Amino acid sequence: MCAFLNIDNSLTGRRWLAPDPTLERAAEALLQDTGLPLAITRILAARQVEAADAQAYLDPKLRDLLPDPLSLRDMAAAAARIVDAVVKGQKVAIFADYDVDGGASAALLIDWLRQQNHKATLYIPDRIDEGYGPNAPAMEMLAAAHDLIICVDCGTLSHDALAAAKGADVLVLDHHQGGETLPPALAVVNPNRMDEDGTLGHLCAAGVVFLALVQANRVLREAGRAQPDLISLLDLVALATVADVAPLIGVNRAFVRQGLAIMARRERIGLAALADVARLDSTPTAFHLGFLLGPRINAGGRVGRADLGALSLSTVDPREAESLAKQLDELNRDRRAIESAVREEALAQVEAHLAADSAANLAWASGDGWHPGVVGIVAARVKEAVNLPSVVIGIEHGIGKGSARSVPGVDLGRAIQRLAAEGLLLKGGGHAMAAGLTVDAEAIPAAMARLNALLAREMADRSGVSDLRISGLLDPQGATIELMHLLERAGPFGQAAPAPRFAFADQLIEGASVMGENHLRLRFRSPGSQPIEAVAWGAMNGALGPAILAAKGRRFHLAGKLELSLWGGKERVRLRLDDAAIAQSL
Repeated sequence: MCAFLNIDNSLTGRRWLAPDPTLERAAEALLQDTGLPLAITRILAARQVEAADAQAYLDPKLRDLLPDPLSLRDMAAAAARIVDAVVKGQKVAIFADYDVDGGASAALLIDWLRQQNHKATLYIPDRIDEGYGPNAPAMEMLAAAHDLIICVDCGTLSHDALAAAKGADVLVLDHHQGGETLPPALAVVNPNRMDEDGTLGHLCAAGVVFLALVQANRVLREAGRAQPDLISLLDLVALATVADVAPLIGVNRAFVRQGLAIMARRERIGLAALADVARLDSTPTAFHLGFLLGPRINAGGRVGRADLGALSLSTVDPREAESLAKQLDELNRDRRAIESAVREEALAQVEAHLAADSAANLAWASGDGWHPGVVGIVAARVKEAVNLPSVVIGIEHGIGKGSARSVPGVDLGRAIQRLAAEGLLLKGGGHAMAAGLTVDAEAIPAAMARLNALLAREMADRSGVSDLRISGLLDPQGATIELMHLLERAGPFGQAAPAPRFAFADQLIEGASVMGENHLRLRFRSPGSQPIEAVAWGAMNGALGPAILAAKGRRFHLAGKLELSLWGGKERVRLRLDDAAIAQSL
């Protein structure tokens, strides 16, 4: 296949691929049938949306897409037990994971209970001292003082820890891959249990918790009692769905679309305070959730106090919200500094491994003293750099604690769970796109070799890092506010629902400058058009930024994703630049 715009080797070393011909034909047919712009029908064709369903897709309604909570096993028992605890005034503890999904899931329950004047105890384990998920001492302690313990975003594989909760009922609301047997709990609600059909396997934990609260509201309604407002909670579900890289398909689209609208009201003071310290001065988008708010909420669990994120999402005290936001913002800066050092070492190891085995299906690195709070985000950076499933492991006292991040189409959580079952890991599990593991330091090479072998089949048909798929050509004059509003209706964009990447051919760079530490800001135009601003995040870390800075009148083909920015109260179209290639001299 001929490279798009004949670009076989861009400034980032990638080959540009044209839109799939079959999808192009489907998009042209949709254009004829719906009258929508080709930029929109290409998205609909890629999502396999028929013409008759186009308007419903562009305007997703939660009432149409929300599944019946009772389609999940154990849901009836879980919801009934939660309501029973409220009615009887029993003591409830929430045991949550320390990431955004866990914090948002905990905040959902805290908010729902608060609306009924019921207070819950929040417990989030320390990442370093306790590790991921329930542990026996914590569960025993909570059980001694509570009637009900609800484990969110964790617990599915915690057999021994849940068995320690003597005298209290335990519920698990989770989404991580389940094992052959379930832990000793009153109910385990998890769409990724082995006895589920996987229909709702795309839900994050907050989505599962929301469905549990939908069913709990039904129970309250049937009993003639007032029900808390669930719509106001959708901002938390949207945040968790995007930050946990859940695929934006089915009900997840409605969660995020409607959740963003709720978030724009700034009624959750913790999120509003976080948006302010992140300098988010425009209408929130999925990009902001994943790259501005999510990292700050995660920072407490990574390099600070584990419960700061959940507390910021659930507080109703404006002063506390402001204080927590500032703490998380400072911790996020600390996290970036620690991450930078680990990332540099990890990428050097990965390059050496790949040089020794260019056909590897896995990128991995390990190091003594690497902070366990940043290995996950470093794994994500490694994955982005080499387009391979990636594992990064920090070693302390002979034990490695690592995080793994996958690429679309490769179920890394399942493979790591198999490694644990085979005895190569001390502990391991997760979901398709992200997982965690604990391993003896001496066993790391053997475990990674086995993981590489397990991933071979799923990786066999994947495109390499040199491939950059282009959705179509666009002229700057066509990048209008009206088009952006239509694109927003076709979103939200994220995992399993990528935003369209447009190519702008033969563009003149009017000006470029470094922004912050390693980002690039530029303006470009074609003859006769108004200039468009663009931002290339992290461009100065590679060849892209320096090449554009040194443009000196040369023209470039540019590729990236369009977004709306707000400046002086006015909306403007901006390009988030992914790649570029030199076109020709003037």
